Amino acid sequence: MLSLVTMEILLRSKCCQRATVPGPVRVLHKDYRTVTPQNFSNYESMKKDFKLEIPEYFNFAKDVLDQWTNMEKAGKRPSNSAFWWINGIGEEVRWSFEELGSLSKKFANILTEACALQRGDRVIVILPRIPEWWLANVACLRTGAVFIPGTTQLTQNDILYRLQSSKAKCIVTHDAVAPAVDAVASQCENLRSKLIVSQNPREGWGDLKEMMKRATDNHTCVETRHDETMAIYFTSGTSGSPKMTAHTHSSYGLGLSVNGRFWLDLTPLDVMWNTSDTGWAKSAWSSVFSPWIQGACVFAHHLPQFEPTSILQTLSKFPITVFCSVPTVYRMLVQNDVTSFKFKSLKHCVSAGEPISPEVTEQWRSRTGLEIYEGYGQTETVLICGHFKGMKIKPGSMGKPSPAFDVKILDANGNVLPPGQEGDIGFQVVPKRPLGLFTHYVDNPTKTASTLRGNNYITGDRGYMDEDGYFWFVGRSDDVILSSGYRIGPFEVESALAEHPAVAESAAVSSPDPIRGERRELRHREMSELGQDHTTKYDGNPGCHIWVHALHQVVKAFIVLNPNYKSHGQEQLKKEIQEHVKKTTAPYKYPRKVEFVQELPKTISGKIKRNELRKKEWESI
Repeated sequence: MLSLVTMEILLRSKCCQRATVPGPVRVLHKDYRTVTPQNFSNYESMKKDFKLEIPEYFNFAKDVLDQWTNMEKAGKRPSNSAFWWINGIGEEVRWSFEELGSLSKKFANILTEACALQRGDRVIVILPRIPEWWLANVACLRTGAVFIPGTTQLTQNDILYRLQSSKAKCIVTHDAVAPAVDAVASQCENLRSKLIVSQNPREGWGDLKEMMKRATDNHTCVETRHDETMAIYFTSGTSGSPKMTAHTHSSYGLGLSVNGRFWLDLTPLDVMWNTSDTGWAKSAWSSVFSPWIQGACVFAHHLPQFEPTSILQTLSKFPITVFCSVPTVYRMLVQNDVTSFKFKSLKHCVSAGEPISPEVTEQWRSRTGLEIYEGYGQTETVLICGHFKGMKIKPGSMGKPSPAFDVKILDANGNVLPPGQEGDIGFQVVPKRPLGLFTHYVDNPTKTASTLRGNNYITGDRGYMDEDGYFWFVGRSDDVILSSGYRIGPFEVESALAEHPAVAESAAVSSPDPIRGERRELRHREMSELGQDHTTKYDGNPGCHIWVHALHQVVKAFIVLNPNYKSHGQEQLKKEIQEHVKKTTAPYKYPRKVEFVQELPKTISGKIKRNELRKKEWESI
């Protein structure tokens, strides 16, 4: 009997056979095409009609990938590759779903035989954008091993933390990372096998390329329950140690159909390129599950170093139809002469990971004729909000709720707030838990419990909903700046700063204002009267009377200058930037303090560590 997923695939494939390859999108400065969705009629019907039943047993490799293989063999799928990889120096790999299946089965046999892994064992995979990373994903699915990705930017201490925390029994990596693994392996009692992707053998490691040559593709996929743990993603939080976020075979394997079908709007005719690092959940979103559940081709470029011209040349040379990247990439792209490149196949652009400024979306739109459809989600979820084809795009907004969640703005007690009022972004999880939500933080029940408020999951982000039902991001709960009675989101300030030509990058945080502060004696009951725009710091032991600093908060901007502005007079430039922000957004949001820096502190995933900047500001009081 065919599963529901398989039936949906069959139906989509039959529809796609009658389709024709989409024509090129004309790149004209003022000719903005209204894009018609391929998989739904409009946003309202999408939300109303969406329903995804969960089978008792589900495995993405067996129930999705192998079914696309069957479609290929039967001639019922367009002649589009399943996987297409380039490295920029002439090397190229293209696989059909049948070839992907055969190679991943060989890898699966290596995991179960040479590495002696059993179902539920954990495998850390630290590889750049090379084909073996995709094979590792599918091989873990076939064996029931738990896939744990890691970025190649991890340090020796990062690797030690991940190996010890996850209790991983196997690690798969390449030459650049192997020495760091060897340096800490003796401290990892659970680590039993090491596989390396390399042109040269390494002592103590299994040579994956040679092992693949000898392995057989005779493998039977394990039968996994839908709620078994499939993968663990270390979150790249801006504070504290990374958490292990657990996802099941259905939470991503089925849940990400929301992303693929609606936000990315993919079909088997599409070629999807997502530039995300392989270490992050966004690669699971847009480089594995979302495109492949729709039967689309996953395009990958090795890109060992980011270079804007390489991105633009690739979009121009290859028949990529859907492009996904972070706002920072789009910002760097529009700083180049985009109009000199012709994107003959590109028809849909999306962005996620952090808010994208209206300035960048308008520049991209004016130079390519294409909108950027922003999406919002977390490692813990599938798409929470997004702009979808056919919708009016509001630059700077996160869009409207995806079909996966009933998104609300909530107060501290879990009550739903009306349009225009800022609160916590969340959605209902009781009595029915949504499919696309993680199960728990591994070995951290306290942190898991902290995400719940009554019947709702709390994202930890602040925002508000406007009268039209669009959601707007304000900032992480601990990033919001409280000044003179106003609540100011760092993104609002940073977006205004981004429009000044001198600003390459910026971060806005709260900073104490000693001029406005005062030192006075307070009783406990008086502390609440300080107001939200003050911060207290105790000078002595708790008692009936204590000394505190009641310090007013102001906005401070840390700014990385564009190279051609570094020689300008800094004091005058500060004033110019401050005046620019006053004119660009509400005057109360302008940064009263400005500091020019060479670089901003970031997590290894590229997120700005505002908490680190904020801590330095307040440590001195």
